[in-house]
Amino acid sequence: MDTQLSAQDAQQALRERMRFYRDLGISSFYRRPVDEALWGAPQPAPAAQAEATRTQATPPSAQPLIPDFQDHDMAPRKPFPAPPPIAPPTPADQHASALQIIRSEIGDCTRCALAQGRNQLVFGDGDPNARLFFVGEGPGADEDASGIPFVGKGGQLLNNMIGAMGLRRDQVYIANVVKCRPPANRTPEPDEAHTCSPYLFRQIDIVRPEVIVALGQTAVTYLMGEKRPLSAWRGAVHPFRGSKLIVTYHPAFLLRDPNQKKFAWADLQIAMRELGLKPPQKA
Repeated sequence: MDTQLSAQDAQQALRERMRFYRDLGISSFYRRPVDEALWGAPQPAPAAQAEATRTQATPPSAQPLIPDFQDHDMAPRKPFPAPPPIAPPTPADQHASALQIIRSEIGDCTRCALAQGRNQLVFGDGDPNARLFFVGEGPGADEDASGIPFVGKGGQLLNNMIGAMGLRRDQVYIANVVKCRPPANRTPEPDEAHTCSPYLFRQIDIVRPEVIVALGQTAVTYLMGEKRPLSAWRGAVHPFRGSKLIVTYHPAFLLRDPNQKKFAWADLQIAMRELGLKPPQKA
C-alpha cells in the first residue's frame, strides 16, 4: 500500500513540474511533447508499470525523481536564482555612461544559445533618467534587425500606449528580459532568461525608475522570480528594487486580442496614478 501511494505521489510531482515547464514555453520534455506527456501519453503495460512502481519505491538517494535535473533547479514554486543585490545609486548625470558600461560588458555575447540565431543584440532604449521603465519579453524580427526594442507592430502599439499616458517614448526607458531574439519568437527558456536577466536588473538599478511596467507573463515571472497567473499580478502595485511594479498585457497579445486593450488601459492608469500623470487633453 505504501509503495503504491509513493508511486502516485511521484507521478503527480512529475506532472506538476512538466506543467510548469509547459507554461514557461517549453514545448518538449524528454523528447516528448509536454501536452502529450500530461494529457495523452500511452499508459505502460502492466509489467512496465510494476517495474516503474519498484523504481519509484527506491530511496531518493539511490534513484532521483527526475535523474536529468536537480531538485533545487526544478522547484515548482520558486525555481529562480536569487536576484543580484540592489546596486548603490548612480549619480543622475552618470546614468547614460553607466548603462554604456553594461553594454560594453555584454559585448558580442555568446553566453547562451540565443546568440547563434541573432543578427543584433537589443540592449535598451530611452531616457537613462526615466521615471517609467517598460520591460518586455525579448526582441522580435524587427528589433533583431534594428537593434532597438519595440519597433515593430507591437512597438507601434506600445508607443500609442505611452502617448495615451501623456508621455513620449523618449521620456521612458524600454528593455527586455532577454536581449537576443529567440528562434521563431518563442518564449525564452529558463536558462536563457536566467543568463540575461542580471543585466536587466543592473539597468533597472541605474535608471532607478519610480514605476516599472512589466509587459506580459514572461517579464513579470523573471522580474519577480515567481510563477503565477498574470491575473494574480495585475491590478496591484508591487514593490520591486525600490520601484513600484505594475503588470499588464504584452502589446503582441493585445494585437491578437484587441478586446483586452481596455484592461491594459486600466493597468496603465494605475501607473499614471503612481506617477501623478494625467492623459493629454484632446484638441
